[in-house]
This record gives sequence, structure tokens and C-alpha cells, in this order.
Amino acid sequence: MGVKLAVAAAALAIATSPADFVAAHEQPDGGFAEAGQRSDPNLTAWAVLGLAAAGRSPDGPPADYLASAPATTANDLALRILALRAVGRDTSSLVARLESMRGPGGRIGTLVNSTIWGVLALRSAGRPAGASVRYLKQAQRPNGGWSWYPHGAPDSNDTAAAIEALRAAGSGSRTAALKRGLAYLRRLQRRDGGFALTPGRASDAQSTAWAIQGFLAAGKEPGRKAFRYLASLRRADGSYRYSKRYAVTPVWVTSQVLPALARKPFPLR
Repeated sequence: MGVKLAVAAAALAIATSPADFVAAHEQPDGGFAEAGQRSDPNLTAWAVLGLAAAGRSPDGPPADYLASAPATTANDLALRILALRAVGRDTSSLVARLESMRGPGGRIGTLVNSTIWGVLALRSAGRPAGASVRYLKQAQRPNGGWSWYPHGAPDSNDTAAAIEALRAAGSGSRTAALKRGLAYLRRLQRRDGGFALTPGRASDAQSTAWAIQGFLAAGKEPGRKAFRYLASLRRADGSYRYSKRYAVTPVWVTSQVLPALARKPFPLR
């Protein structure tokens, strides 16, 4: 009986893995959606990235859905490119559109955030980051963080992604910009081991996942406490809570946690 129970428990653990939870939310059209909602291209891109990081192969209908879904902003294009490249799809036409959105100063689109993701997408496709590296270094705030938009308040998510982008563009792990960025991230780590979005806020799963990826991209260990915090948010169905207090958008949250669990920063290799 003990052996049977152990086998049953192991089977349950496999059936409720985070990757299985995300995969179960694929829709008939190939897109992904939160429970009771329609497929969404951006959520689908996050799901594809999360599953690819977890060692799954979300090519086929999900990639077909993404390839055919409209993408108008630089952010949409960059995320689409990253996801499609993660499954080996050709993105040359999307890359050309994204490169056309880069201004002479290196900004891609209208935001610091869109430039960060633009660099990650271009590097995933083997394209140079060019003047966008200088733009990102100039966009770093005095406290070491990066913000969503020019001259805005920095946050952990954009800071971690900017570190990933600079590393993908070839910046050395010991450059001043990366050191200051990592120091900013570390100041946002809470006593529970998780990371907060901004100063004064509580830890959350996505900020913690981003911070983990940022440290890994820079060749630094994020520390076991961050992973233990994430483990404390895992639910029986394999999904992750947003925080100790809230359990919202589980497909999105879990999709963004998966690359951190796999210890894989963006762009996925």
C-alpha cells in the first residue's frame, strides 16, 4: 500500500507541475487564456516562453496563432519575436518592422521598456543592438534602476530586464551600469526572500522571477531565499500565486515564473 501511495503521489506531482498548468490553458485556436477568457496574443507569447524554458516544445498551434495575430506596437513585436524564436520560427519580417521603429538615438518605440524588449528580441534573432545599448545606459536612473518610460520611477521588473538586455548585447558583467542595476535589485529584496516591484511594496512572484533572471544574466547567484519564496507561492494545481495576499492571473504569473525556475534569462538560448 505504501508503494502505491508513493506512486500515486508522484503521479499527482507530475500532473500538477507548473508547466502542465500553463499547457492546460491552451485554447482550440492555439492561443492561451486565463480561465473563462479568450485567447490573448501577449499571454500566449508569455506561455510559449515559459513552456520553452521548461523544456517543452510549444511549436505548432501556439506558434501558428502568434504568427498570425496582429502586432502593432514595439512591445508587441518584441515579445512576439522572442516567443517565436524560442520555438525556432522565422521572424525576419517582424524583425524588420521592429528595426524600423528604432530612432536615431537608439530608442525603440516610445518607451524605455520597449527599447529593453526590442534589444532582447533583436539579439534573439542575431541582430545587433546598435545605438540602443547607449540609450539604455543613459536611461538608467541615479539609484541604479530602470523605469518603464523615460525619466520615470524605476522598478525591479524593468531593471532586471534591462540587465538581461545589456548582457545579451554584449555588455560585460562587471560594467558599472550592471553593478548599479544589481545593487538596486538587491535593495528590493524583502525579509521573506522575495523581491518587490518598487520600494515600500511587498514581495511578489513576478518581481522575484525577474530579479532571479537579472542576477543569472549577470552571472551572479540570486540566492536560495528567492527560490524558497517562489516555492511558498506554489498551489496544488501547479500554478503560482501573485503574492502571499493575492492569487490573480495565474497563467500569466506561472508563465513568467517558469524561466526563473529553469534558471534561464532572456533571450532563451
